[in-house]
Amino acid sequence: MGSTSISHWLIVLAIVVILFGAKKIPELAKGLGQGIRNFKKEMKEDDEPVATTTTPAETPKQVEPTVTTVKAEPTPHNPTKQV
Repeated sequence: MGSTSISHWLIVLAIVVILFGAKKIPELAKGLGQGIRNFKKEMKEDDEPVATTTTPAETPKQVEPTVTTVKAEPTPHNPTKQV
């Protein structure tokens, strides 16, 4: 129960082939490789410093607020009828 020999690994490999099938193992390995590659790429992008300076074209222009006045029309007076 101490060391693993080649016969142990062959038994494990045979069990894996029986469980997953011979066609599924390359697909699993490909998916695992792509996942590791994407993880490394994201970690590398995360470590890159982000440029925070803005160029004059990116600077938003300040717009003066405009005030529009609307002249209100007088409403006609409606007296209430007394009964």
